Amino acid sequence: MEEEVLGKAYDGRLMRRLLTYLRPYKSELLIALVLLSVNAVLQAVGPLLTEFAVDRYLVPSSHPALTQLNRLTASDPWIGLAQVSFAYLAALVAGFLCDFGEQYLMQAIGQRAMFDLRRQLMGHLQRLDLAYYDHNPVGRLVTRLTTDVDALNELFSSGLLMILGDVLMLSIVVGVMLKLSPGMTALVLAVMPFVVLVTVQFRRSVQQSYRRIRVAIARINSYLQEHVNGITVLQLFNREEKSRAEFDRINRDHMEAFKDAITAYGWFYPWVEFLGMLALAMLLAYGGFRIRGGALTLGVLVAFFQYGLRFFRPIQDLSDKYNILQSAMAASERIFKLMDTPVRIESPARPQGFPADSAAVEFDHVWFAYKDQDWVLSDVSFRIEPGETVAVVGHTGAGKTTLASLLLRFYEVQRGSIRIGGIDIRDFDLEALRRHFGVVLQDPHLFTGTIADNIRLGTAGISDQHLAQAADQVNVLDFIQTLPERFAQPVRERGAGLSTGQKQLISFARALAHNPRYLILDEATSSVDTETELRIREALANLVAGRTSIVIAHRLSTIQRADRILVMHKGKLREMGTHQELLALRGVYWKLYQLQYKDQEVASEREAVPGD
Repeated sequence: MEEEVLGKAYDGRLMRRLLTYLRPYKSELLIALVLLSVNAVLQAVGPLLTEFAVDRYLVPSSHPALTQLNRLTASDPWIGLAQVSFAYLAALVAGFLCDFGEQYLMQAIGQRAMFDLRRQLMGHLQRLDLAYYDHNPVGRLVTRLTTDVDALNELFSSGLLMILGDVLMLSIVVGVMLKLSPGMTALVLAVMPFVVLVTVQFRRSVQQSYRRIRVAIARINSYLQEHVNGITVLQLFNREEKSRAEFDRINRDHMEAFKDAITAYGWFYPWVEFLGMLALAMLLAYGGFRIRGGALTLGVLVAFFQYGLRFFRPIQDLSDKYNILQSAMAASERIFKLMDTPVRIESPARPQGFPADSAAVEFDHVWFAYKDQDWVLSDVSFRIEPGETVAVVGHTGAGKTTLASLLLRFYEVQRGSIRIGGIDIRDFDLEALRRHFGVVLQDPHLFTGTIADNIRLGTAGISDQHLAQAADQVNVLDFIQTLPERFAQPVRERGAGLSTGQKQLISFARALAHNPRYLILDEATSSVDTETELRIREALANLVAGRTSIVIAHRLSTIQRADRILVMHKGKLREMGTHQELLALRGVYWKLYQLQYKDQEVASEREAVPGD
C-alpha cells in the first residue's frame, strides 16, 4: 500500500512544489519570519541580562575589566537591579508577543494553504474519469483529503518555520556561549554524541510506528466506508459480530502502533532531559572550580545554566519536527501522485458547437474493453433518429450500460466512433455534451439537502413552478405535497427514509426538470415494486415525448412500445427491430421473452407471434 512507503525525510522537488501553496501568503509568511528571528534573539538576551545583574549588582566581580566598569558606573544597586529586571520583563513580553504572532500567522497560513490544496484535490477528483474510481477505493481517496492533508497542515503550521526557528536559536545560543566561555561551551557540547545517538534510535522507532499508524488509518477509512454503505446486507445476514471482530483487529493495529509511538516519545524526552541535566551538573562542577580560581564569574555560570536549558529544548523539538517533516513528505508524495493522475477524457482545445436541434445518434463500429482486449463491445453499429425511442435489452454483462457510458464519454471508445449530428462526440465540449442528456440510473442517488435541491442539482434557472410541473408529470407531486415541508423537506444522506420508488421518481423529476434533448433510462424500473412501475410507465410517456431516448431494461414489459429494440448478446448487437418483429425472429429476444413470460399460456404466446 502507498501508506507503507516512508520516503525521504526531505525531498527538494516535493518541498518546492509544497511551497507554491504558500506563495499567495508570502507577506504574512515574511512577517512571521521576522517575528521568529526577533524571538530567537530575545531568547538569548535573558541570560545575558542575568549575567550582567549578578556580576554587576548581586556579587560584584573581582575581574579587572568588570571592576573598572563598576568604578566608572557606580550607582545604587537597587536601581540597577530594577532597570535590569524591567529590561528582562520587556524581553519576556516582547518574546511572548512575537511567539504569539508567529504561531497565529503560521496556523492561519497553514489552514488557508490546506484549504486551497483540498479544493484543488476535490476539483481534480471531479474531473477524473470513471475508470480511475474502478481501481481506487473510496476510503483511500478520503484518506488523501483528510489524514494526508492534515500532515501537510502540521508541516506548514508547526513544522517548517519552527525548524528554522530552532536552528536559528541554536546558532545564536552556541555563538553567545562561545563568546562567554569556550571551555564551558565545549563541556555542554560533549554530551551531544549521546544526544544524537538517542535521537537516531528514537527517530527509527517512531518512523515505523507512524508508518503503521498511516496504514491502519487508511484501512479503518476503507473498512468503515464499505461496511457503513453495506449496513443493510450486514444486518440481513447477521454479520454484525464478525464485522465487529474484523474492525477490532484493524482498530487494535492502530492502537498498538500508537502505543509504540507513545513509548518512543516516553523514553526519548526523559533521556534528552537526563543528558541535559548531566551537562548542567558538569557545568556546575567545572564552573565552580573556575570561579574559585578567578578565571570565571558567577554571572557567566548562571547564564550558562540558562543557555543550557535553551540549548537542549530545540534539540528535542528538532527530533519531533523531523518526524513531522518525513510524514509530510510521504503524504505529499501520495497527494501529488493523485493530482498528477492524468485526466484522460477532456474537452478538446477547440470544441465543435453542439447541434442546435435534436440530431441523430450513431454508433459506428464501436469496440470497447475495460481491460486490455477483453472486449465488452465488439463492432457495434446502429443509428438512433431524432425523437426516436430505442430500447436496449440483453443478459447481464451484454454491454447495455456500457453503451450509455460511452455515449456520455465516461469512458473512451477504443475503436470506431460515436457521432451526434455527424460530429464525433470527442469533438464536443464535455460539459456541453452532458448538459443535453438526462440520465436516470437503476440505483438513484440523492444528496443531503432538500427535495428541491436534489431535483435542481444547483441549476438556478429551474423555477419553483417548473419544479412542480416536472414533479407532476412524473407522478411524484402528490407524494411531495404530503410531506410537512413539501419541496423544502430535508433529505438525508443517500435519501435515507425514502423508499426506492420514491427516490426513483424524484430522479425522474430531476431528469425532466432539466429539459434534456436526449434521455437515458438505465434499468430505471428494475428496483421498484409493481405499483411504482405502473406510475413510472405513465411518466415515461411524458419523459420521452419529443426526445431522443435510450431505454435500457431487463423487464421487457417496459419497452414493448419502443420504436425499436436493440438486442445485445455477449458484447455484440445480435438483433434489431420492433417488439413484434423480434418475436417473429424467434431468436435471442424471443428467448428472453419466453424466460420472463414462461408462465403464460402457449396459446397467448402464439397469438402474439404472427404466423406461428
